[in-house]
Amino acid sequence: MFNAALRVVRPVVVRSARRSSPSTAFRALSTTTPRFSGPAPPSLFGDGAKPGEIPSDEQQATGLERFQLLGEMQGVDAFDLEPLDSSRVGTLEDPVKVFSLDTSRIVGCTGSPAESHELHWFTVKKDKNRRCPECGSVYALDFQGVEHHDAHHH
Repeated sequence: MFNAALRVVRPVVVRSARRSSPSTAFRALSTTTPRFSGPAPPSLFGDGAKPGEIPSDEQQATGLERFQLLGEMQGVDAFDLEPLDSSRVGTLEDPVKVFSLDTSRIVGCTGSPAESHELHWFTVKKDKNRRCPECGSVYALDFQGVEHHDAHHH
């Protein structure tokens, strides 16, 4: 693998060496990504099946499906699918807390007690509480994620 990488870089380095000083000629080799010690995170891409075999779910699952499958294999719920507390109406002083690893989460309110009004969907954000337009219950985001981790959002 290293030799293949060198084959790709070698023409660039040779061309750079002809045009500039030796210190900038090898700059392409010094811009590799850093490697950290410790175990690598689990891959979100399966190994795939061998030729002539039908792949299992574990072998062919990718992305969020694989994340959920690996969690189920370890006995961990990857996604919080439990309903919110609907035994009370949230107030400004004591809102219903919504767990989230992101700075926003879509919430559906059916009222208190449950199913007392039609389902209303709205987005709860980290900065501001949100009130249901039908029953007035207040929801607040219980943000447990990494700060500024949402920089990739568009």
